[in-house]
Amino acid sequence: MRRVLVIKLGYSETLDNALSLTTSLGDVLRTTVILHFLKNDYIEWLVDKEAVPLLENNKYIRKLWIYSPNNLRLLKKKRFDVIINLEKSPDICLFLDCLTVKEYFGFRVDNINDRTHKYFGNKNRLIKLSYDLNKRKKNKDCWQKILARSLGRKWSGQPYILGYRPKSKIKYDIGFNWTTSNKWSNKAWPKDYWHELGDLIQKKYSISWQQGLNSLYEYIDWINSCRLIITADTLGLHLSLVLRKRVIALFGPTSWREIYFYNLGSFLIPKASYRCIPCLKPYCDKKKQCMEYISPIEVKHRIEQEFKKIR
Repeated sequence: MRRVLVIKLGYSETLDNALSLTTSLGDVLRTTVILHFLKNDYIEWLVDKEAVPLLENNKYIRKLWIYSPNNLRLLKKKRFDVIINLEKSPDICLFLDCLTVKEYFGFRVDNINDRTHKYFGNKNRLIKLSYDLNKRKKNKDCWQKILARSLGRKWSGQPYILGYRPKSKIKYDIGFNWTTSNKWSNKAWPKDYWHELGDLIQKKYSISWQQGLNSLYEYIDWINSCRLIITADTLGLHLSLVLRKRVIALFGPTSWREIYFYNLGSFLIPKASYRCIPCLKPYCDKKKQCMEYISPIEVKHRIEQEFKKIR
């Protein structure tokens, strides 16, 4: 049995070159798709404490390491057969040079070309998309397929894996997953649009506004209590998919092509003449941002289509 260390803290999104100390929880959750390729191995995972609820009790992960100076010191004493590092932080990449490993996939320091980090593995598509915005804009493959190929594997529709089992039961027809992180505030659909949508559909459907803002467990339970989730490209989208909920996803600055919906929903994109969509940038200098070009009436019509599939 191989010993495998997966490093995915969430500080850098796998296909985004920016670094942040705000944990990208959705990126951590969707990385669990690689566990299908490692299920016969002894897997350990280094992660930020904020993302622990997404990984604990996962049947494929034998040990979770919370990112801390002390745990890094302990990891330096261990030997691994495989390391998969999906963090671009120079500190993480330098730390990994101290570990003994037989096979390495992921980002690491490249002293020869004087780059901060470089991707090593059977395929280098991942690094090309991470560092070349134009290539990423043209990409038509979903994220799971790109990641699997970068590990030398073939993705064939495997889902994310969530260890936590929700305690809630269905209570609402529709959940409004209206918030977005500060990291990508331009993903947000205007709040007055949410209210307008609520006015349009409240007589026909029971609606719940996002709950569990201070607890991931409560948040997961809330999503599980809804039949359909309306959301931007956030953690709520990925949790809805892993919980097998119907989804309507609203996209603007990020790429809908990178999301695989597992036949559970659909997406809407702005009806705007902006050539920059998707810009793949967390900021916008336009007076009217692209998400404002998705109208509440469009979402209402899509809800009606989705509920025909539910009922």
